Amino acid sequence: MQTDQLYLRDAYQTTAEATVVAVRDDGAVALDRTVFYATGGGQPHDVGTLADSSGNEWQVVEVRKQGDLVWHSLAFDDGVEPPTNGQPVTGTIDWGRRLRLMRTHTALHILCGVIWNEWGVLVTGGNMEPLSARMDFEFSPLPEGFAAGVTDLVNAEIAADRPIEVSFLGRAAALADPELIRTKVNLIPESVTDIRVVDIVGLDRQADGGTHVASTGAVGRFEITKTESKGRGNKRVRVVLHDA
Repeated sequence: MQTDQLYLRDAYQTTAEATVVAVRDDGAVALDRTVFYATGGGQPHDVGTLADSSGNEWQVVEVRKQGDLVWHSLAFDDGVEPPTNGQPVTGTIDWGRRLRLMRTHTALHILCGVIWNEWGVLVTGGNMEPLSARMDFEFSPLPEGFAAGVTDLVNAEIAADRPIEVSFLGRAAALADPELIRTKVNLIPESVTDIRVVDIVGLDRQADGGTHVASTGAVGRFEITKTESKGRGNKRVRVVLHDA
């Protein structure tokens, strides 16, 4: 059994009917299909609810992928039982939070695209929260006027409202393209045979498993708030997003 991760094909789907295929001792459940993003690639998991046809509802508080299954950790009142194996449920994500994460993730790809196109520099790490993030790059040192110049370049790409397309490539074909992997270390597990590619048309094309908005114009206004040195060849860039 493998959980169908619906968000890989449609990040705007907010709800889906599913069936519980496994239950852990702590009450966490795995589903046959899910709209909940599982923590990974620097992007936090979604939150939301599972509900059944009898009116029972469980809060989804953490989502993790283990092997082929996506596990949903639940919070529920005393006396309420978790869903049972084979039970049909409806999963619904917190859309406001998901959209903020989508905007943030896309902003980081724009940032990567701008830096790659200007300097050919790789990413060494990163993490995000809704509307704020950090990303580390292999700079030593940062170019003069970096923060102001890159902020202007990123906001220009947002204003260009470039479309964002998702496709899938076989592993061999994807790894044969050196520009698809922009991280210093290839983070794609060996078990992944079809690699998902996110293409900000005309700017940036990367292997990526996260959720993104449909075009750069949906990101909002981008700002670099701080740059830090994390050692030789490793510079940290902290960013926030504002509503347009």
